[in-house]
Amino acid sequence: MQRTAQPGDIIVGGQNFGCGSSREHAPIAIKGSQAKCIIAPSFARIFFRNAINIGLPILECPEAVVDITEGDDVDVNLATGEIFNRTTGNHFQAQPLPDFVLKIADAGGIVNFLKQHDIQELMMNAE
Repeated sequence: MQRTAQPGDIIVGGQNFGCGSSREHAPIAIKGSQAKCIIAPSFARIFFRNAINIGLPILECPEAVVDITEGDDVDVNLATGEIFNRTTGNHFQAQPLPDFVLKIADAGGIVNFLKQHDIQELMMNAE
């Protein structure tokens, strides 16, 4: 049994994942493990927002959480929300991350995203 996270691992969590974490330190620590994303049935609101702000992808999918066990080979498509457990052969559909959230994740977080874009450009795209 593997005891430490490896870069590219997917973390599977429980209901209201991140509850009690009101600062960005919790998702920053998880992001530091180089996990690809977190899949959980639901996320605490503050954790959800902090994860997005620091560029940590998260997917809500209760069915996938029930199916996935430690050591399974799991792949995710963050743009479509598709989750594929190669070990069991099961496919799941999570709510895909919105395009702007994917852009924040690709930039490494909201601060980097804002540094890379002109505020006027962002305001025009929001209309």
